[in-house]
Amino acid sequence: MTTHDKLSVYTYYIRLYSKKAAIVTWILLAGTAVLAQQKSVSRVDQLSDDQVLEFYRRAQASGLTEMQIEQAAMSQGYTLDDITKMRRRMTQLRTQGSRTTGQSVPDTGIVRTLPGGLSRRVLSDSLSLFSLDTVKKPVVFGASLFQNANLSFEPNLRMATPKGYIVGPDDEILVDIYGASVANMRLKVSPEGTVKMEGLAPVVVNGLTIEQAEQRIIGRLRQAYQGLGSNGTYATVTLGNIRSIRVTIVGEVVRPGTYTISSLGSAFNALYLAGGPNPETGSFRKINILRGNKVVRTIDLYDFLLRADQKDNIRLQDQDVIRVGDYETRVEFIGEVRRPAIYELLPGENLKTALSFAGGFTDEAYTASFTVRRNTSRERKILTVTEEQLAGFVPQRGDKYTVGKILNRYENLVQITGAVMRPGEYALEPGLTTVRELIKRAEGLRNDAFMNRAQIFRERTDMDIENISFSVSKLLKGEVADIPLQRQDSVVIQSIRDLRETYYVIIEGAVNKPDSFLYVRNLSAADLIAMAGGFKEGAAPSRIEIARRIGADTLSTKGARPTVEIFSFALDPALGISSSNTNGATPAEFTLQPFDILYVRSAPYYENQQRVYIGGEVMHSGNYAIVGRSERINDLIRRAGGLKPEAYLQGAQFKRRGDLVATDLRKILDDIGVEQNLLLESGDSLFIPRKSEIVRVQGAVLNPSSVSFERGFSFRDYVAQAGGYTENARKNKSYVIYPSGRKQVGQRSKVEPGSIINVPFKPLQENRMSPAERVGILSLVGTLAATTATILINILSKSN
Repeated sequence: MTTHDKLSVYTYYIRLYSKKAAIVTWILLAGTAVLAQQKSVSRVDQLSDDQVLEFYRRAQASGLTEMQIEQAAMSQGYTLDDITKMRRRMTQLRTQGSRTTGQSVPDTGIVRTLPGGLSRRVLSDSLSLFSLDTVKKPVVFGASLFQNANLSFEPNLRMATPKGYIVGPDDEILVDIYGASVANMRLKVSPEGTVKMEGLAPVVVNGLTIEQAEQRIIGRLRQAYQGLGSNGTYATVTLGNIRSIRVTIVGEVVRPGTYTISSLGSAFNALYLAGGPNPETGSFRKINILRGNKVVRTIDLYDFLLRADQKDNIRLQDQDVIRVGDYETRVEFIGEVRRPAIYELLPGENLKTALSFAGGFTDEAYTASFTVRRNTSRERKILTVTEEQLAGFVPQRGDKYTVGKILNRYENLVQITGAVMRPGEYALEPGLTTVRELIKRAEGLRNDAFMNRAQIFRERTDMDIENISFSVSKLLKGEVADIPLQRQDSVVIQSIRDLRETYYVIIEGAVNKPDSFLYVRNLSAADLIAMAGGFKEGAAPSRIEIARRIGADTLSTKGARPTVEIFSFALDPALGISSSNTNGATPAEFTLQPFDILYVRSAPYYENQQRVYIGGEVMHSGNYAIVGRSERINDLIRRAGGLKPEAYLQGAQFKRRGDLVATDLRKILDDIGVEQNLLLESGDSLFIPRKSEIVRVQGAVLNPSSVSFERGFSFRDYVAQAGGYTENARKNKSYVIYPSGRKQVGQRSKVEPGSIINVPFKPLQENRMSPAERVGILSLVGTLAATTATILINILSKSN
């Protein structure tokens, strides 16, 4: 609110300083030269108190808003931290100035704040105490509005001073004088409702609107500033920090009581603090605001909930009373409405209005009629309301309206599936009432249609399904009468492929992709081999064989008959048939039949490379290919360049498929004809180590360990090195495992370097009696013996 057009003020200052840049830019650059050599320190920290005050005096004189000043500062390199520090320093200077001199301090960086001591929402009230269980109880429409912790209706303090705002004690009024004279005053309204400016008489502003207060204050300022508003000096009056007010909320609310809110607080803000109307008893549509014992506004929350209309969300005044009344009529909507809930109705509202509150019917709703359950003075009754009665039907308290779902059926649907050109659903209508017309509408039959029989599946009056069979060919030729259709009829015309087993052929053997393939007519053997990726390396095209099912019964009382028929012929590698088959037919004319199995044999002498491995103390260790089927272990050693001097033949290990095969390499090299000179197989490995100087003793010995080999040591000597036998050792079953994998049983076995001596344990005797059990049995036997002796003595004494 100003007494002069701001545009003219801007023009005045631009002319005053005679610069093309904005006046704020010139202001923000003030003091930059002082800080040029101290870039590492914030600009604001280097400004003196006088520079800070002068900075804001000039910014205020520019007539720009606080936001425009901040944007200009940031465009000149000032950061948000600089702006924050400037605000903080300005607040400190303003506080110090008011304490020491009692004079007003210029300030345009005003941030309106809430007064202290305001009431706060108790979360437990809205979120737990009165929260509704939507499973067990129906939802009261509107109750969730005040249960949302993110929706508080708190006023926006950064908004412009609202028109019509009533000034009262503790409000703060900001007076800015600019132009030829510059001053800034923060005036607080006293408890008596006045503001006082230095050197001037108090001004009464209590109960005035902010516009009326502005006129009074500017009128009083003219006593100190001659020509104010017309001689280059201008003034604006705005609202600074606001006061708090107290309002009382009574009636059917969650937390009735007196609440302290800001003077900018609204009715919805106060209702939110009180938790809103009580969902059990309170009205959401009859909320009265009383001011001076008179109702100044009646709030209908449905206007806000349904139309986002905030006309009733008026700003409150001190000592206002909000009264939430009891609801009069509530009805409940269940089923196919968009918002099933409990709704409140006012007098004169009909069922159509109530249905609009619920959002109307859903897309699946049965709208022809719905059921009403109504309470009477003695019991309940059911009414049926049609769609035509909505506008004239008057709801009553406790009505429950149940809207059902439409039936999952069609009043004029028929469908056709199977071997027709366009299977699908069609409308039963004039021009489509019979099976022949339905086939025609589906654009006729496919070529694979099964003409002898088709079915109509029809729903009977008792909801059972019956089948009606007919001949398609006779129906289309007119040899039988056309069949009338009924709704929900389903006509099924099968394909001849549906009535036979799926045809396939199989290819196996030396082809790249052996598999089964769907059978197609005129498929030759060469075609199938090509479909399987062609011949593998090593395939024998001259040995093509086909096994074919015999269609007739293969059982005969005259003798055994073959179950399949075999065809053999040759193909060239280019998949061209090159010779005749054994049955005399030309192979080029030979075609496959369903379920044929084609075999491609491998060449008799074709084999993939097979490898063996030799490592350790040989001249050239590594993998070697097996040259021929007669290659043996000695041949492998020879191809590896022979043995190194360090080779330990007794420790050689020959493995086949991961298993250690006991061999004696010394015998093999001495006599290649011995049986241990095995033929090589793919995957075999031979490892010839260096001589080991360790003998390992394990099993039933006191200290299983590895000991050094000593020439001349016997089996018992090595066992003694391991601490000797344990009590449960099976000495006679001890054996030696030689490095080559051979084993020898007995304590007289010779021990070689690298050997393992294994002493087995005796098996556990689970049925062996414990000492206590043996004592018990001996006691029992002794007792029986004593008893028997006593009886014999008695018998002998009687006989004498």
